[in-house]
Amino acid sequence: MPYLLDTCTLIWYFEGSESMPEGVRDQLTDPQNEVYMSDVSILEVVIKYMAGKFPLSAPPSRFLPTLAEKHMLAALPLLQEAIFRMESLPPLHRDPFDRLLIAQSLEHGLTLVTPDPKIRQYNLSTLWD
Repeated sequence: MPYLLDTCTLIWYFEGSESMPEGVRDQLTDPQNEVYMSDVSILEVVIKYMAGKFPLSAPPSRFLPTLAEKHMLAALPLLQEAIFRMESLPPLHRDPFDRLLIAQSLEHGLTLVTPDPKIRQYNLSTLWD
């Protein structure tokens, strides 16, 4: 199954956080499943890191690629089709990064891994519990 990690899930996954349910972690570490890290999450982490809102042990340019390789995450570039897909999303969630991740999930047929109940209101495949 192909999964896309939302930004908080990405960081929790990298950190081995207990905030992530064990069943979700099992799905993400199953070699049968493809797990993606979006350019959207990279952009969000860099912006928040530069604003001092997202402390990391190293700058995002070192932290994210190193851990993505360690966890064998595939890159998901942000394409215009996903950006334009945002036009058709109902206004259930105002966060532009989350809306882009939703659009990417829909555009690429991915299950979005997220604890966010606002995101789970959309008509898309999600994983959390």
